[in-house]
Amino acid sequence: MVGRVERVMPLLVACAFAALTGCGQGGPSEGAAQTAAPSDATSRDFGEFQLHYNAVRTDVLTAEVARAYGIQRSANRVLLNVSMQHKNADGTTTPVDGTVTASVYNLNGQLKELTMRRITEGSSVYFVGEVGISGNEILVFDISAVPAGQKMKQSVQFKREFFAG
Repeated sequence: MVGRVERVMPLLVACAFAALTGCGQGGPSEGAAQTAAPSDATSRDFGEFQLHYNAVRTDVLTAEVARAYGIQRSANRVLLNVSMQHKNADGTTTPVDGTVTASVYNLNGQLKELTMRRITEGSSVYFVGEVGISGNEILVFDISAVPAGQKMKQSVQFKREFFAG
């Protein structure tokens, strides 16, 4: 089990780090990978479930992590990462399987192609999808998720600004 967690953690840590590095007040540093600053929350509660989501440029991932998960590293590609958690009575959370769909468009209303795929590592389950960007774009993500064994769809919309390299 520890080995499986160690394999999943680089992707999750890279996504979290990338989100945090975009939160600075100053402008982009010359030569540095530019990451989108979260303009909205990155999780939402739905009763006994939580939906976690984030989007980062794929060039912030290490080559090893990108290769392991079949992700194309590029300053012109964005990775959407979504997971569902069940809130336990003791305050902990447990990963939940289910179905996740997502669509994305820019502020010009151009729909971008995004196909979500399911990744499992031990008990961890998450859904990822990649989308291309050109230039500087603000992307709007619409996510729909249904935890396994549930009927109610959880829907979230969030937006991020990205600066292509």
